[in-house]
Amino acid sequence: MALRADQGETGGKHRPRLLISDFCTYLESYLPHEQIQEVYRAYLFSAEAHEGQQRMTGEPYVYHPLEVAYTLATMRMDHRCLMAAILHDVIEDTPFSKEQLEERFGQEIADLVDGVSKLTQIDFRTKAEAQAANFRKMLLAMTEDIRIILIKLADRLHNMRTLGVMSPKKSRRIAKETLDIYAPIANRLGIHSIKSELEELGFAAHWPMRCRVLMGAVKRARGNRKEVLNNIEAAILQRLEQEELGGRVAGREKHIYSIYKKMRDKHLSFAEVVDVYAFRIIVDRLDTCYRVLGAVHNLYKPVPGRFKDYIAIPKANGYQSLHTVLFGPHGIPIEVQIRTEEMDRMAESGIAAHWQYKSGSDQNTLAQSRASDWLKNLIELQKGAGDSMEFLEHVKVDLFPDEVYVFTPRGQIMVLPKGATVVDFAYAVHTDVGNQCVAARVERRLVPLRSKLLNGQTVEVITAPGGTPNAAWLNFVVTSKARANIRGYLKNLKRQEAIDLGGRLLDKELADYSKCVDTLSEEELQCVLAQFRIGDIDSLLEEIGLGNRMPRLVARRMLESFSDQTPGGVEHEQGKGVAPLAIRGTEGMVVNFAKCCRPIPGDDILATFNPGKGIVVHHQNCRNIGEFRRSGDSWLEVQWGGDLEGDFTTAIKVEVGNKRGVLATVAAAISEMGSNIENVNMEERDGLTSTLHFAMTVKDRKHLANIMRRLRALPQVLKISRQTG
Repeated sequence: MALRADQGETGGKHRPRLLISDFCTYLESYLPHEQIQEVYRAYLFSAEAHEGQQRMTGEPYVYHPLEVAYTLATMRMDHRCLMAAILHDVIEDTPFSKEQLEERFGQEIADLVDGVSKLTQIDFRTKAEAQAANFRKMLLAMTEDIRIILIKLADRLHNMRTLGVMSPKKSRRIAKETLDIYAPIANRLGIHSIKSELEELGFAAHWPMRCRVLMGAVKRARGNRKEVLNNIEAAILQRLEQEELGGRVAGREKHIYSIYKKMRDKHLSFAEVVDVYAFRIIVDRLDTCYRVLGAVHNLYKPVPGRFKDYIAIPKANGYQSLHTVLFGPHGIPIEVQIRTEEMDRMAESGIAAHWQYKSGSDQNTLAQSRASDWLKNLIELQKGAGDSMEFLEHVKVDLFPDEVYVFTPRGQIMVLPKGATVVDFAYAVHTDVGNQCVAARVERRLVPLRSKLLNGQTVEVITAPGGTPNAAWLNFVVTSKARANIRGYLKNLKRQEAIDLGGRLLDKELADYSKCVDTLSEEELQCVLAQFRIGDIDSLLEEIGLGNRMPRLVARRMLESFSDQTPGGVEHEQGKGVAPLAIRGTEGMVVNFAKCCRPIPGDDILATFNPGKGIVVHHQNCRNIGEFRRSGDSWLEVQWGGDLEGDFTTAIKVEVGNKRGVLATVAAAISEMGSNIENVNMEERDGLTSTLHFAMTVKDRKHLANIMRRLRALPQVLKISRQTG
């Protein structure tokens, strides 16, 4: 199939459409002839497979995979990666299968193409769910071969360049996905060139008016800046020559999207962002970077606290450079980045800068090492995530651009997202350390686990064998690894608690027939599981414990299926001859106490089923249980167990004289009686009296009575009552 040299639109600029002959000529700059022949063979197959297909731009489809391959070629990718890029839509959009590709081009290339292909054989309930599942498939394939995500990034880049033919609604959706996921992934892998263009194109498509206004403002400001830029650049070059330091200096244009983000995130005006002049100094050797830093600090005074050494402590994506901000002429702020040629190539192409795929070399670039660590983290996230949507949420959390650098007690540097806490640090060290974390020291001082970490701090985690993750940690952790592991632990804990409760509920219903779950034979169990279409007895008990199945109905169907003493002719009355279920207070997340009436030990209680969450315990006189009482299968007789543990929340209303310090006096009296105040509200009534509403913890009714007796003795207290509705 011949290609015409007419015009194609890329990145908003016109350039001659890429010809296969030009592409092969470009490949001669770094690939041997026999490998270029293989790439050409893949092109011929792709052109034949896509014959007759057109993109929405009206051009033959094969131009798209050729552009994708060209982007990867500019990053010096190996010939197999380029072949996979040219073939990347064959499985998804043509009749050819992965097996046929493997037969023609080998397993490696077939696996690469399959890793990029979407899941088309599965029906999803929503488009978001389908996108999340496809993203999960691609990232997990990427953990086996990083080239899969590089192909996908190049594919997304060309799609963004030709986004103008889409409807505005679809353009905005694709642009948002690009800004939320693909640009941060390119940043995470250190591929600045692709990340910047994805952000610019995504910004223009998602917020076209904002983009046009900013571009106009930048164009107007650029004319006034030229002379100042030239003067500063000349002064820096002159100082480098005086110090006999080689290197090249270039004024650095700020990207439109980075200007927008800075204005939005830091609440700055356009003038405040654009009036910062940026320069990049590129030298030959690492030690020269620090000598150049000294030279520019002697030329212009540095701004205190604005120097960052990313050479000694690189960013998480492997980026290395010295950053400093100077007071320029007339107080103009000047941003300067100093790096070597090698660091500059790394900053632009990241992990692809020195691609040596399976070369057997022991050399491993910093970006490759950091990317490898991230990929290992992705595998851990996959194990802990319940579904594709949750996995996607974890990955989004993990794509933070800002970092904090802290130290272990042995001096090892740990890189964490900005806002990370002690618990995030513990999970970054090791999953077991996070799970068993009970306390921590920062700079040798004990701190709360929710404490946010700052650059340069030394953190020591204190663990205990009996330590377990706390659900409250989810309110402050920021790393995806911590969040996934905490959620995974709580899910397993809730499952075990549901199984235990389900077993107790079912045993209670079976007791009238002198049976229990443990006495069922293997044959009877299999009969029951087949009837309910559930794989194992634990899953059935979990369903009961979570309130998804009524224990009485399950017991009845079980007995009908394998026993002659079927209850079909005898109406089974709840609780007949069987003690109500005992509530011990240690059941965990599957037994909840109603906030409407706040029952405590000593109260008459009953429970209602809450599908997916277990049972909810109410006071017998609670006005919210009338509807449940009318339905015999939706409530359960319960009683307090004899071996109660823990504290229970209750509420009291205290009317007091409106005098200074009355709240402190009442709160102190409650605390003296061994109760913890969880919440307090105060409302003024007539200027002379006020009403205090306390939510507090007690052991039982006796403990509550003692507290109320103590409060009545206070001269400020006029009236006190318990709130149960």
